[in-house]
Amino acid sequence: MEAAGPMTDEELAAIEELADAATPGPWHVRNLDDTYAMCLVAVATTPDTGRGERWPGFDHHEIVACTLIQEPRYADVADGRWDENARFIAEARQHVPRLIAEVRRLRGLLAEARHGHAEPAASPVGGHTAAQVKPEV
Repeated sequence: MEAAGPMTDEELAAIEELADAATPGPWHVRNLDDTYAMCLVAVATTPDTGRGERWPGFDHHEIVACTLIQEPRYADVADGRWDENARFIAEARQHVPRLIAEVRRLRGLLAEARHGHAEPAASPVGGHTAAQVKPEV
């Protein structure tokens, strides 16, 4: 998907489908070792133990993605941001569904404000009610 203009409802629904189809969260960054005791940075369904387990001392079924595998060297991004990428992937699992819900909630409030509907008393948006939120043009 290339960003060009505001996100459509169809694009938002497609992102939601991707999130719903993925392995359930939460996901965690794990620092492990491969068979040669070289760094392996992974995103997993279980938290990091801090012990840097070496293969086969961890369950490979818990691994969702890897951002660094040094031996054999086949997951090693050129900019060296293995930890940052792993954290982004892990955090996105939890945050993407929340962001989708927030976009839909805010769109609903904007629609209410545009159409002049009476607003519910308990629908604050960043300390503002829907009537106080100015739609972007």
